Amino acid sequence: MSVPSTDVERVGPDPAPPRDYSLTGPSSLRAVEAGLAAAEWYHTEVPRKLMKELMQRSDQPAIRDTILWAILHVAFAAGGIWFWGSWCAVPFWFAYGVMYGSACDARWHECGHGTAFRTRWMNDVLYHICSFQVARNPVNWRWSHARHHTDTIIVGRDPEIAWMHPIALTLKALAYTGVVEVWQNLRTLARNAAGTLSPDEKDYVPESEWRKAVFWARVHMAIYAAAVLSSMGMLMAGAGWKATIPLLLIGGPRIYGCWHMVMTGLLQHGGLAEDVLDHRLNSRTVYMNPISRFIYWNMGYHVEHHMFPMVPYHALARLHEVIKHDLPPANTSIWDGYREMFQAIMRQRREPGYYLKRTLPQGAKPYREELHAAVPERSPA
Repeated sequence: MSVPSTDVERVGPDPAPPRDYSLTGPSSLRAVEAGLAAAEWYHTEVPRKLMKELMQRSDQPAIRDTILWAILHVAFAAGGIWFWGSWCAVPFWFAYGVMYGSACDARWHECGHGTAFRTRWMNDVLYHICSFQVARNPVNWRWSHARHHTDTIIVGRDPEIAWMHPIALTLKALAYTGVVEVWQNLRTLARNAAGTLSPDEKDYVPESEWRKAVFWARVHMAIYAAAVLSSMGMLMAGAGWKATIPLLLIGGPRIYGCWHMVMTGLLQHGGLAEDVLDHRLNSRTVYMNPISRFIYWNMGYHVEHHMFPMVPYHALARLHEVIKHDLPPANTSIWDGYREMFQAIMRQRREPGYYLKRTLPQGAKPYREELHAAVPERSPA
């Protein structure tokens, strides 16, 4: 959920030029020279037998959750259409938007890792459906996310850094509506469909995958075009406002229903460190309510996920219990996470290089500063 940060002045007496977040610029070279690219990361020790058990994949949890997710799509859409023309339709469309425009992100993510289902084709099918719903090229983003895990929040290496400095708070606020990001994603899909990949995309997508990226971009654009043409056809046939229904069902929910995806996604790394090799420093675990856990597929356990990305979503809570003695205390709620994160990002606007260094519990292994001491520009709390 990376949003360019270009429209906010840095506040305070110590201004700094914007960082170069491109994957082909000087920041990338500095990261490689500092030994931060594809580096060794800190991991909490877990007994081998227990880790093997935690990594065990199963079709059953994901089949159950996916059936429920599909039923909710149908039920909420049917309610919105049935009550069309009255205010009773609004909560149905609101809920449908969240199922389509937010829950798709976590399912895209987990299936991209290949851990949602044990059966590979099930992961692939749901991955492509959710890639369409979230308006991402399924080929590009599979490789983009692999890089995100290899080089998490390493400037010049990670293509998925959501909090770029200086932080543009206006764009961050707009992200909750999806307008800016959907426009950017559609432009990217259109460019890919025309046969062009950007220099950054070519940096992390193997050349052997470029044709696939073009093909799937064309498939996605064709479906979006069909939805628009259906809407226009209904309008010309005199359907009035009902002509918006195809767009409320396809494409539109990525705009009006993405707020939960953005709300939870920004918590993952906001206010934390760049250019470090310890996920306890750059990722955040947040305890969430049951509804958000279902929508977000347990990705609130984000430190755990980054340390051990092959552990399926349904085992992350158990993994958390196993390793929490070595992790910063989890935020107690989404609200608690935002309170902490907002204080940090406001300070980052005044103090370039600041990050929130969270306290470890007594007995935890200390942060290994030597793993990332080569990179300057950090002043933790």
